[in-house]
Amino acid sequence: MRLSQLARLSISVACMAVSGLTFGQTKWDLASGYPPGNFHTENLEQFTKDVDAATQGKLKITLHSNASLFKLPEIKRAVQGGQAQAGEILLAAYENENALFGMDGVPFLATSYADAKKLQSVQLPALDKYLAEQGIKVLYTVPWQPQGIYSKKPLTSVADMKGMKWRSYSPSTAKMAELMQLQPVTVQAAELSQALATGIVESYISSSATGIDSKTYESLKYFYETQAWIPKNAVLVSLKAFNALDKATQDAVLKAAAEAQVRGWKISEDKEAIFKQTLRDRGMTVEAPSATFAADLNKVGGVMLGDWEKKMGADGAALISAYKK
Repeated sequence: MRLSQLARLSISVACMAVSGLTFGQTKWDLASGYPPGNFHTENLEQFTKDVDAATQGKLKITLHSNASLFKLPEIKRAVQGGQAQAGEILLAAYENENALFGMDGVPFLATSYADAKKLQSVQLPALDKYLAEQGIKVLYTVPWQPQGIYSKKPLTSVADMKGMKWRSYSPSTAKMAELMQLQPVTVQAAELSQALATGIVESYISSSATGIDSKTYESLKYFYETQAWIPKNAVLVSLKAFNALDKATQDAVLKAAAEAQVRGWKISEDKEAIFKQTLRDRGMTVEAPSATFAADLNKVGGVMLGDWEKKMGADGAALISAYKK
């Protein structure tokens, strides 16, 4: 055999070997609206690494954080429509589509991690059934820390907030603005830092983690530990994409997702005190609301629970009953 023939044969064998390494590899895009340093994003990064290791590179998931692929409100539709195979959403942001999404955003319904887990046990089965009809599946959830109120000035009652420019990012926060006579301004997580720096936002309700991510301490000086609710992020996957995987790869994804959920819930709870101390260290006053302020907020919560139950009808009453057992 001539040298040139040997060379061609060697190249062919090498190409076959390379193609064999990539043959059967599946690539997914996973869209997220939160920055790289956020604990949700770090948990997502670990999830993608775990899937890669468990499948020996057969399934590669590329994480697109900080709304770099799709803005947060666009992610669910992107997964549903196949523009991304997976994505992370804030469940409560979709309450206008179906009130089920907003169950964990009803003020003062679930104010501890134990209650949040109990609420999830009744919320998710109903939500999964609804999502399946849209070709979507929940892989796992991770909660934010309990929601508190950030303010540019000290607050002793809801009346002190009248007219303040309030960040609205979900139907529940928009409803709070209405009930508390605030000026709602729609601002997503990736845009919050700029909105605070320019005075577009003077107050908002969110987690201690959000205060750090957005450097809220540079613009607002008060954080009230209202423990209003514990909202969850959910990582969604396209059922079409998931069902296209072989059984072993599906099992690997589900196992990594289950581990991500356990890990994420623990991280969220473990970091609550740490994040609040960080806010203090960076100049914020962090304290519980006054008795008057707390009572005012509970009244708002009562109205919102009633509204949620009306939107859900008999199904909502059954879910609340199951949660409160």
